[in-house]
Amino acid sequence: MTVHFVGAGPGAADLLTLRAVELLRTTPVCLYAGTYIDAEILAHCPADAELVDTQHLDLDQITAHLVEADRRGLDAVRLCSGDPSVYSALTEQTRRLDAAGVAWDVTPGVPAYAAAAALLGTELTVPELVQTVVLTRTQARSTRMPESEALANVAKVRGTLVLHLAIRRVRALAEELVPEYGADCPVAVVAHATRPDELVLRGTLADIADQVEAAGLRKAAVILVGPAVASRELDVCQVVGSHLYDPARDRGTTPR
Repeated sequence: MTVHFVGAGPGAADLLTLRAVELLRTTPVCLYAGTYIDAEILAHCPADAELVDTQHLDLDQITAHLVEADRRGLDAVRLCSGDPSVYSALTEQTRRLDAAGVAWDVTPGVPAYAAAAALLGTELTVPELVQTVVLTRTQARSTRMPESEALANVAKVRGTLVLHLAIRRVRALAEELVPEYGADCPVAVVAHATRPDELVLRGTLADIADQVEAAGLRKAAVILVGPAVASRELDVCQVVGSHLYDPARDRGTTPR
């Protein structure tokens, strides 16, 4: 049998992929993180599906449920918030399944940063301004970050910076980013993207912490930093266009 790791997207049940919905509809066992995944998503599961909330389980306990389903001849879905490719502990879980001889596959989902950009109506890359997007997190009570990926080092790229799992440290992080980005650098915080209680805060590195603290945000938020966050307000967007759509480009060749 097979364990299907499925990206549940940022929250809205209608942002699941068609493949994800089909797997939920036809799979008898579903493990999900109740902190992020609500009843509307689980409504895609069969009425008699075995549902296991993993928010209070460690990885060994989660794996035990998946292996036990396999031993009973049942496929299982392991729902991951956002997309399994980022901060999902996919590698740790699949290693355990490999050791147990359990087959698995992965179905991608809409990542949190993409949902946040959509709510902002913002492209995270702007021609001749910023062409790099950095997805990272910070360390507090969590797994240690590699020394080379310290925030001060990552900030030197000056691309669009997307911070996950960092909302509780927003004030200290904003101060750490000022030397590279400047105090007036645009920042957006998107919490609970695509859910009924979604919240978008816009500001700068100088004032975003005040807004976050006033809103009482403690989890389920991403922080986006960089000039692209306010790209529609920048003059550069009026004078610099993408080479791909430039009328002067030779359409007989593929841009590289």
